[in-house]
Amino acid sequence: MATPDKVAAVEEMTEKFRNSNAAVVTAYTGLSVAQLKELRRSLGDNAQYRVVKNTLTKIAAKEAGVTTLDEFLTGSTAVAFVTGDPVEAAKGLRDFAKTNPALELKGGVLDGKALSADEIKKLADLESREVLLAKLAGGMKASMAKAAATFQAPLTKFVRTADALRAKQDEQGGAGTPAPAEAAE
Repeated sequence: MATPDKVAAVEEMTEKFRNSNAAVVTAYTGLSVAQLKELRRSLGDNAQYRVVKNTLTKIAAKEAGVTTLDEFLTGSTAVAFVTGDPVEAAKGLRDFAKTNPALELKGGVLDGKALSADEIKKLADLESREVLLAKLAGGMKASMAKAAATFQAPLTKFVRTADALRAKQDEQGGAGTPAPAEAAE
């Protein structure tokens, strides 16, 4: 018979899995309470870091439709539920793990796809969503400018050719044929 506390904990975690676009599972053995507090602060508002019980987390993940985390839920476990930019959260966890080797990235899930610890580190190496969007917009703007120049080139070439023909005609016309005003006299 499940206790009301455990049922409530499973329901809460199920909601967190459903409302998160990513979840990163870590091992935290050896970290002090102060270090865990520092980690939570470093993740900011886009992720919640929570120490969890493996059995309850497996049940909650299954109820939320996340079936790829079971292999990571062994030993001392904490989960970062990411509701914002997953790249930013992955960077926060990676950077904290560099200065605190007791934090071990086990794996995670991003939009329903399982991620290994190495894939999370690769995700952390990406630039933030805003920077990637800015680069995409810059690339699109450059492509549009290039296309405009390409479409304008034939017109420019035509005008230059017409000017060159007119100049050549003026040269030839001024040396050999009389001007219309002289012919009238």
